[in-house]
Amino acid sequence: MEELTTQLLVYLKGVWKYRWIAVSAAWIVAIAGWVIVYKLPDDYQASARIYVDTQNVLKPLMAGMTISPDLQQQVSIMSRTLISRPNVERVVRMVDLDIKVKDVKEQEKLVKELMGKIQLGAAGRDNLFTIHYNNQNPKLAKDIVQSLLTIFVEGGLGDKKDSSSAIRFIDEQIQSYEEKLIAGENNLKAFKQKNIGLMPQQGSDYYAQLSQAEEDLNKTRLDLREAEQARDAIKRQITGDEPVLLVDQNDSPSSIVNVEIDSRIDALNKNLDTLRLNYTELHPDIISTKRLVAQLEERKKEEAKLTKNSADPGKNYSPMLQQLNVALAEAEADVASMKARVEEYTFRYNRLKSLSNAVPQVEAELTQLNRDYQVNKANYEKLLERRESAKISGELGSATDLMSFRIIDPPTVPDIPVGPDRGKLYSLVFLGAILLGIGIAFVISQVRPTFHSQASLRELTGRPILGSIPMIWTSKEKIKRRKRLYAFGLSLLSLLGIYGALLVKMA
Repeated sequence: MEELTTQLLVYLKGVWKYRWIAVSAAWIVAIAGWVIVYKLPDDYQASARIYVDTQNVLKPLMAGMTISPDLQQQVSIMSRTLISRPNVERVVRMVDLDIKVKDVKEQEKLVKELMGKIQLGAAGRDNLFTIHYNNQNPKLAKDIVQSLLTIFVEGGLGDKKDSSSAIRFIDEQIQSYEEKLIAGENNLKAFKQKNIGLMPQQGSDYYAQLSQAEEDLNKTRLDLREAEQARDAIKRQITGDEPVLLVDQNDSPSSIVNVEIDSRIDALNKNLDTLRLNYTELHPDIISTKRLVAQLEERKKEEAKLTKNSADPGKNYSPMLQQLNVALAEAEADVASMKARVEEYTFRYNRLKSLSNAVPQVEAELTQLNRDYQVNKANYEKLLERRESAKISGELGSATDLMSFRIIDPPTVPDIPVGPDRGKLYSLVFLGAILLGIGIAFVISQVRPTFHSQASLRELTGRPILGSIPMIWTSKEKIKRRKRLYAFGLSLLSLLGIYGALLVKMA
């Protein structure tokens, strides 16, 4: 530590020896630096603040009916792309800076300079932005900030054009699907015309139709057998194989067959059963019905007595035989009708059975055609719905501002320039001049070294030191030495005074 202190004292003595050179260098550097700083042009800063409001009362009201864009993302993209080359080139044209540009190289330099100086930042909260630009010309700085503000606002309003392009795209898709639907309808029409008779009935497939046809055929055959048996029974009655009218006096009325009277008695008995459900046996309607039934049974007996003799030559002209002939004709007609129905159902059943291979193939092809058609139809209807939603969104965007811009602080330029910071620069120049003077003195002391102690001389030469002769100052030399100290101090104080005067002037 003692050696370090000794060495430091040696350095200080060397600098002190060339102190006038240090002061002169400090004066030269300080004066030159201060003049340069003083002549630096003033730098004015233009600034503006803008707030982007993305909250709109219609946005929640129209939820589900319209397609709302991501406004926060739009604002973020706008803020990031504001200071882009196209926008800066537009600013150059808006403030007429391109008039002074002579070639492409100068224009490129101007654009890069503007991109480096323009500052866009957030002002402490969401969607609140500040724009800053510094220039020697306050009017130019203000115009550039105003131009950037205009571009920022127009960028938000220009996004409304997206809805029209979206509607055009949807219209093209709708037209494409409409053509597909027309083609699908034509294919279905041609397919149905080609496979007429093979198409499945509504609500049933081929196998259901085949089962139904077989069931109808079996039921019709059963009805045919019943009709034939009824017809044969009537024939037997007419030929006498089953005598129906030739009965004894003592036979009961129920054993006598008379078609006309039996039908009337059956109707009266049904009516009598209905009356008995509601009334007693003493009710007048029940008594009169019983009387009428008894009269009809007596009539059956009387008609049976008249036709008892089968050898009666007028038998063929009896009313009963005529009624049996009429019933036989009706039975024959029923049998013929049933046979026609059986033939028709048999034909249908055989036709369906013969199509056991063709019909399923037709059904499969029809199902595929219908499926493709339904898919295209569903997409077509969705596109129609989306187009209406896009139109409402576009009208909503044009009629109202989903994203509004509020200029909190318009572009302003303070009267006092923001730069350069001359006080700071003056201080740096003063400090640099002092350090430079000391450095020059130190370098000279090292180039032209002197020995300030016996130890350093002995150490450097390696020879023994016999003694030293001290410097004896006379009164005259002391006075000169004191004056030189005063002059040195005054020079330093003068330099410091000029520095202080500069700072006072800045204040």
